[in-house]
Amino acid sequence: MLRAISLAQSGIDSNAGGPFGAVVVKDGEIVGEGFNCVTSTNDPTAHAEVVAIRQACQNLGSFQLNGCVLYTSCEPCPMCLGAIYWARPDKIFFACTREDAAHIGFDDHFIYDEIERPIEERHIKSISFLREKGLTVFEKWANKADKTKY
Repeated sequence: MLRAISLAQSGIDSNAGGPFGAVVVKDGEIVGEGFNCVTSTNDPTAHAEVVAIRQACQNLGSFQLNGCVLYTSCEPCPMCLGAIYWARPDKIFFACTREDAAHIGFDDHFIYDEIERPIEERHIKSISFLREKGLTVFEKWANKADKTKY
C-alpha cells in the first residue's frame, strides 16, 4: 500500500494527472504499477488501477490476474472497479474512500447514479440501432468452437 501511495505522489509531482496510485502484486512481487496519467496522456481511461492492470497483464502474459492482489491509494471509481472485476484479482486493498476523493473534487457519485438509471433517462443519450446486424456477430461468437472464453 505504501508503494501505491508513493505512486500517487509521483503522479502529482510529475503533473501526470490526479493523486492516485496502484500496484498489482503476485506471490509477494509487484508485477504492475501505475499512477493516474489522464491529463498527461489525454486518455480518460488512464487511471492508476487501469495502468497497473495493463502493465501486470502484459508482464504476466495473461488477461486475468488470478492469484494477484491490487493495492490502490483510493477506492476504485466505477470504471476502475469494472476493469478490476474483468481482470479478476483475488483481492483489493484501498487507502482513501470515494468520499475522501469527492472532498478534493473527484466525485463519482454522478456515475453511480447514472448506472442505476434506465437508459432512456441517462444524461448522455444512448440509442440502440442495427441490433439484428449486431446479433449476427454475437451468434457467430456463440458458435465459434476455438474461442478463448473470459
